[in-house]
Amino acid sequence: MMERIAEASPRFKARIAGVFYLLNGLTYGFADGSVRGKLVVYGDAAATAHNILAHEPLYRLGFAADLIAAVCYITVTLLLYDLFKPVNRSLSLLAAFFSLVGCAVMALSTLFHLAPLVVLGGAQYLSVFKAEQLQALALMFLKLHAQASSIYMVFFGCYCLLIGYLIFRSTFLPRILGALMAFAGLVWLTFLSPPLANYLSPYNLASGFLGEGSLMLWLLVIGVNVQRWKEQASAA
Repeated sequence: MMERIAEASPRFKARIAGVFYLLNGLTYGFADGSVRGKLVVYGDAAATAHNILAHEPLYRLGFAADLIAAVCYITVTLLLYDLFKPVNRSLSLLAAFFSLVGCAVMALSTLFHLAPLVVLGGAQYLSVFKAEQLQALALMFLKLHAQASSIYMVFFGCYCLLIGYLIFRSTFLPRILGALMAFAGLVWLTFLSPPLANYLSPYNLASGFLGEGSLMLWLLVIGVNVQRWKEQASAA
C-alpha cells in the first residue's frame, strides 16, 4: 500500500494526507475532550479515581485513541515531507524531524494516561499505600501527561512554522494557507510557557486549530495543483 502511495500523483498524496489529518484530529479530540475532559478532575483526586474506575472501558479507549492519533500524524508528516521536497528538501526534512520527535513524545506520554489504571488496579503490592495516596498518585500521572502535552505541542509548533513557510514558497498551494499554518505554529509555541498557554486558552487553541484545520480541509477536498507541483519539482 505504501509503495502505491509513493508512486501516486501529488493530488492523491495530498488527499490521503488530508484523510489522516482528519483522523488525527478526531482521535486526539476524542481522547482529550471526551475522555480526559470528562473523567479527569484536576483539583479532586478522589473524584478522578472514581470516574476512571467507573468508566474503565472508555478510559482505555482514550489510550488507544491517543496512539492512533500519533500514528496518523506520523503518516501526515511523511506524506507532507514528500509533497514539499520540491520546494526545499532540507527544510522539509527539518520539518519532518520536528514532527516525528513531537509524535514520539506524544506516544510516550500515553504511558502517563495508562499509569492510573495500574495504580488504582488494586494489586496486592499496592496495599502498603492508603487509598488517598493511590488516588493522589493517579492524579499526579495525569498531570505529568498534561506537562508532556506541552512539550510535544512545542515541537508541533516548530513543524507548523516550517510547513507554513514551505507552503508560502510553493506554487501549488494558496499562500493564505501558509500564513495560517505559520500563525498556528506561533500559537503552539505559547506552550513553551504552560501558564501563558493556559492564560490564552481557549483563543490560542481555536487559532491553532483554524490554521491546521484549513490545511487539512484544503488537502482533503482540493489537494494540490498537480501541474504547478510538477513544474516546481522539475525546477528543483
